[in-house]
Amino acid sequence: MDINLRWDNKNSYSFAALAPLLPGAQRSKGPRDGIMVYSFATRQKDSVFEEITGAGTDSIFIAGGPHPSGAPEETLRYFDYVVLGEGEETLPELIKAIISRENTCKVKGIAYRDNRGNTVFTACREPVDLDKYPCFDPGIAMAPMEISRGCPFRCKYCQTPHIFGGKLRHRSIDSIAKWAKYFKDMRFTSSNALAYGSDGIHPRFDRVEKLLSKLRSIEGKNIYFGTFPSEVRPEFITQESIGLITKYCDNTRLNLGAQSGSEEVLRDILRGHTVEDTYRGIELCFDNGITPVVDFIVGFPDETEEDQNKSLEMIEWICRKGGTVHAHYLTPLPGTPYEKAVPSPVNDRFKRVLGKLAMEGKATGSWG
Repeated sequence: MDINLRWDNKNSYSFAALAPLLPGAQRSKGPRDGIMVYSFATRQKDSVFEEITGAGTDSIFIAGGPHPSGAPEETLRYFDYVVLGEGEETLPELIKAIISRENTCKVKGIAYRDNRGNTVFTACREPVDLDKYPCFDPGIAMAPMEISRGCPFRCKYCQTPHIFGGKLRHRSIDSIAKWAKYFKDMRFTSSNALAYGSDGIHPRFDRVEKLLSKLRSIEGKNIYFGTFPSEVRPEFITQESIGLITKYCDNTRLNLGAQSGSEEVLRDILRGHTVEDTYRGIELCFDNGITPVVDFIVGFPDETEEDQNKSLEMIEWICRKGGTVHAHYLTPLPGTPYEKAVPSPVNDRFKRVLGKLAMEGKATGSWG
């Protein structure tokens, strides 16, 4: 039975890691006969569900990724199986069971519907050891190196701790260095790059330095740390951590998540840092010649016009000093506390000012 990965630019990082675990799997730009594997987020769900509905193929459809993991029952209206959370162990085991016609109820970490139409959730699977699995197969596809997975914070809008767990796990330095040889420009994925080697709450910059020092010793490579597709938390920006960036790395920009300029909103969303932490971290960036690229979310439930104006005050300050911002309107995501939340409207002044900053090249995103 053919194994087909429904590949697009939205899921390429996931499939770059999973493809080497599925020998013989083929990339597909649409449904084919055989086993069809999809990975998608909430923003892509409608187009994916429409594609499945009109497929007309003799296929077994498997879904994984952020949306299926957060909304398995909805996804099972269209798919035969959902892989819940991490796929490195679950997906190959599920496919093997399907091909061998074994009982899939023994596969941990999946959901499916039984003959009566009831949703069945199998036993949970333990978090994987990242070192046991490749970052990618360079002969198939490459992606930024995942150095950490999980997050100890419980931000109400975020799926990461709900999908990958609250314990931060790290790929070893030797493993990261092994995969780094395939890059000229080294880039990384992590919920907080500066938390490498730590529990995610208490920094271990000594371990960050060991990682960066090892990577710096690889000749002919550029290191971009704490930049897209990764970011850092504001309270992890200190003179010591900025010093590591300027000493070992090639990036002159740092992506950080502020999310709001309102203390009340930060407390309500369980963000785990303060407005003062954000201002202090950004100031340290400017003082050390690093341009901050700062993320904001607007439209949190119960967010007031005053709260939005506090975010706007911070945004204007960042842009005046030479930084940039990325802002977007809240999307309630399945599996999070905000799954059924109704976003607050965005006030006209916020939209007007962000529009002007976007025209000046100082703001990106979608805040309407």
